[in-house]
Amino acid sequence: MIVRLGFVAMSLMLENASPSRTMTYATLSKLADREAGIRRLEHIAEENLHNTLRILKHSHAHDIAMYRLSSKLIPLATHDALEGWDPYAVLEPSFRKIGDYARKVGIRLSFHPDHFCVFSTPRPEVLRKSEHDLIHHVRMLEAMGVDEASKCNIHMGGAYGDKAVSSERFIEQFGALDPRYKHRVTLENDDKTFQVKETLSAAEAVGVPMVLDIHHHAVNPGDTCEEELTEALWPRIQRTWELERIRLGMEAASELPPKIHASSPKSATDPRGHADNVQAEPLLHFLRKVAGSTERLDCMLEAKRKDAALLQLMEDFKALESNGQGVKVLDGASVEIEPY
Repeated sequence: MIVRLGFVAMSLMLENASPSRTMTYATLSKLADREAGIRRLEHIAEENLHNTLRILKHSHAHDIAMYRLSSKLIPLATHDALEGWDPYAVLEPSFRKIGDYARKVGIRLSFHPDHFCVFSTPRPEVLRKSEHDLIHHVRMLEAMGVDEASKCNIHMGGAYGDKAVSSERFIEQFGALDPRYKHRVTLENDDKTFQVKETLSAAEAVGVPMVLDIHHHAVNPGDTCEEELTEALWPRIQRTWELERIRLGMEAASELPPKIHASSPKSATDPRGHADNVQAEPLLHFLRKVAGSTERLDCMLEAKRKDAALLQLMEDFKALESNGQGVKVLDGASVEIEPY
């Protein structure tokens, strides 16, 4: 099995390359000229997009073919007070450079809208905000000119006192979305509420791929043991990706491999928090368990040290390779995994 590794948003190896510079609404509201304030927001967004392109070029130089875009590329883009502002056309040339470059060098792009993007909510005003936030992310992907293989990953949301009812409400409310937005989504199990089985059932019901977060599963496993996860649920998760490839007219698994998230616990007292780096052995154990049934897999690392953590993990994999642990380093950010 070929596994590619990616990282999230920020680079700790590039200087002055934040893709997430912002301006608070309090600062904006103090400006006498609203239009001048909007131009300032657009200028900050241009800098964020420029730095995103720098990060993509840096990634490609290190053979990194997966990258999660910052959700903060456009400051205050979904703020209620700026309703009517349409920054996408103004910023489209810079967005298009990102999409063109990612396509040219083969980098898989994604977003992860913030935790308040919840479609299980019983509150209509929260649902409207969730839809608005998802639409914002989709419009950024469309401005990049990337196809529906580039996704926005979300969680199901809260239980609101009755998880079964909330799950049905998610299926109904998310399922009612325009296909333009629904087809841009992957669904991920979370670390407190919706476990793998529940998330997978919802993903199958609404017809979107599922992203398995193995750290979230470790801290929120429900009654699912390792054997059930890797032997019963994983084939179903793979099937959600196969169906998406069929929908998109893709023939090869390499065109849209299943995606997982990997991170390590911050500490024994904070097992849900993300550590600076990713421990190689637990990740390798999972990868070897599924390697016999999976041709290709993409693994997004959610580590505090970002790209530096990815390169450290590759060094750790090299050490495991030299000890005959079933991993072979292929380049700067991908490995070949032998099954047990």
